[in-house]
Formats: sequence, C-alpha cells, structure tokens
Amino acid sequence: MKYRLKAIPYFIKKTFPAFRHRNYRLFWYGQGISLSGTWMQTTAQAWLVYELTKSPFLLGLIGALQFTPVMLFSLVAGVYLDRFPKKKIILVTQTVSMVLALLLTILVLSGAVQFWHIAVIVIILGFVNTLDMPTRQSFMIELVGKTHLTSAIALNSVTFNLARIIGPAVGGILIANFGIGFCFLFNALSFMAVIVTVHMIKNLKIRKEETAVVRQTVMKEIKEGLAYIRSKAILFRPLLFVAIVSTFAINFNVIIPVFAKTVLKTEAQGFGFLLSALGIGSVIGALTVAVYSHKLNQKFLIAAMPYSISFAMILIGLSSNFYTASSFLILLGISNIMFFTSVNSTLQLNSDPQFRGRVMSVYTMVFGGVTPIGNLFAGSVSGAWGGRAGFIVSAGVVVVLIGLCWMFLRSKKEIFKTTVDN
Repeated sequence: MKYRLKAIPYFIKKTFPAFRHRNYRLFWYGQGISLSGTWMQTTAQAWLVYELTKSPFLLGLIGALQFTPVMLFSLVAGVYLDRFPKKKIILVTQTVSMVLALLLTILVLSGAVQFWHIAVIVIILGFVNTLDMPTRQSFMIELVGKTHLTSAIALNSVTFNLARIIGPAVGGILIANFGIGFCFLFNALSFMAVIVTVHMIKNLKIRKEETAVVRQTVMKEIKEGLAYIRSKAILFRPLLFVAIVSTFAINFNVIIPVFAKTVLKTEAQGFGFLLSALGIGSVIGALTVAVYSHKLNQKFLIAAMPYSISFAMILIGLSSNFYTASSFLILLGISNIMFFTSVNSTLQLNSDPQFRGRVMSVYTMVFGGVTPIGNLFAGSVSGAWGGRAGFIVSAGVVVVLIGLCWMFLRSKKEIFKTTVDN
C-alpha cells in the first residue's frame, strides 16, 4: 500500500507554503525528532565535560575540536556537495552520527567515559557535520523549489529551535533523574526518524542547470566559488557579519553552563531550562520570519540584529536572578534566529544553482567553522573572569567589530542590496 501523509489543514499550508510539499513535510517531521535528540546530547555533553573536568577552558576545547573540521574542510565539502546527490549524503551522515551516539552511550552507562573519549568522538562528529550541515541547508530547494524556499528555511529554523526547547528541558530532567547516559541513548534512537523519512523522499526538484555543470579540479572549483562570493556584495557582506557574530557571540554551550553554575547557582535541570528559554525566543523569531517574510526588511535585520544580540548578552551578563536571565535569553534567541534566518534566505535566493553548495559550505564555515576560535575565546574569558564576563566581553567585541565593518563598507560606493538577483 502506498504511504500517504495525513493532510495538512488549509490555513497552515496558506501560512506556511512549504508544507504543501510532501517531501518537505517528511523531512520536517524527521528532523523534528532527530534534532530533539541532538539537543539532549548537546546539553548532556556540556554538563558531562564540565563535571569531569571542572574547567571552562576544556569545555570550550570540546566545542573547538568538534568544529575544527568544519573550519578546515568546509570549502572542500562544498565542492563535493555540488557533485553528489544530497539525499545520499544525508543518509550516510545521519547513520554515522547515530553510531557515534551509541558509542558515547555505552561509554557513559558503563562508567568508562573519560575526557579523551569525548574529544575523539566529537572530532569524528565534526568531520561528519562538515558534510551534513551544508547538505541539509542546500537540500531545501530540492524539496520545495525556489518559490517556497524562504518558507522552508524559516520552518526549518522553527524545527531546530523547537528541538532546542524540548531537548535541553527533557535532557535536564533525564540527567537529574536517570543519568547522563540516557540522553545519549535517546539521541542515538532519534536518528532513525530522519533516516527513515529521508529514505521515503521521492521526486526531488533537481534543476537541469545543477546537473549539467562541467567539473574541474577541487582547488579550481574552490577558487571559483570564492571568487563568485567576493564578486557579489549581497553574498559577501552577510557572510562577513555572520563570521563576527558566530565567532564572538554564539558560544552558548560554553558560557551558559559556567553562568548557570557560578552566577545563578543552579544545577542540571536549571541549566536545561536556560537553554530552553533561548530556544523559545528562537522559535518566536523563526515564526515571525516565516509568517511575515514578505513584509520584513532583510537589510535592516541583517544590519541591526548583531547589535540586538549584543544588547541581550549584556543584559544576561548583568542578571543575578534565574527568571530575569531566562527572559533575556528569550530576547537573545529572537534576535539570533532573525539574523541567521535572514542571512540564510538571502544567500540561497541570490546564489546561482551551480554555486549554491559552495556558497552554503562557506556559510557553514563562517557559522560553525569559527566555533573553535569562539569557544576557546569564550572559555578563556569565562575561566579567567567568570560567567558574567563571558557574556559581556563577547558582546563588546561584536559591537566593536561590526562597527568597524560598517565603517569599511560605507567607504564603498555600492549599497547593500536586498532584492533577489535574477
């Protein structure tokens, strides 16, 4: 019997047109389950490392190790991403991620886990993510086509951040009542959802121009992709801002555990709810973009949100009350997701099909690949001056660097475009 998804109500399809596509609905459902497990593992991993080492620096080092492969090999991954079917790449990367989560589960439940075990596993996971992250980003257009791409990107952010709410909260409860190992086990099992749903996806919207490109050597294609990005201000400038914000602001996995322990004096469950507050704000921001994408000024969002992110971080750093900090984390989540969703949409809508994989691999590199630098910076600051300084100093650096960038950009004659280049 042919499998059919349950009908989606008309008002939902009208508000979120990406849901009109069966392939996207499958992907959305699978990602929702899998990402909840991923966030549970992220929560448990940060708490486990901090309990094993009591070191903010080593906590930052784990994040650095996980994203170093992204920093070093994203450009190469982008070339192969433009060459091979994205569906097959996703099936392989998700399967390997599941095996790694099972291995970590065994190590924790057996009581044998040590810091170096986690370090090795996250390095391998980093190589997997180097392919997986840009693949999932650029897979959107094959699921829905160009017309509904913005809706798909925004809804993908909703999925990611709903998981950010559910995963850490459930993860904190599991850690407090059953132990850290069950978070890793749930994550391993959750990968089956995305593997099954991606396998069910059929009839992708693959464009002829994407399959007819004459291939060159890897280095030539990397240089060609970088030259393409540099020649288009609408691609280069958002990527520059993302590099700054990602390096110095998006280090929550390092700063929040230290802030929760040393300033708010809370344990694992409270830490999980702090991350969930960040996720609540991100869902609000993503839904706002999804519903009002045709009304929002993306130029304004890309320019203003880095300052809004920095302002929220300073307010968090000055907080001493759990609920006050949580409310400012919601503001941080809203600003964060509106910025990155606007950049993501701008890049994909303004990239030629034959370059989209390479453009999104560069986005992945400046979004996640700079994490090693950022995590070490945040870990060093938090270790030396405490959790408050982790937020406040990082925010100050973002404000200064973004301001310097605008001074440089204003010296150029070409204005920052917001319309889609055809």
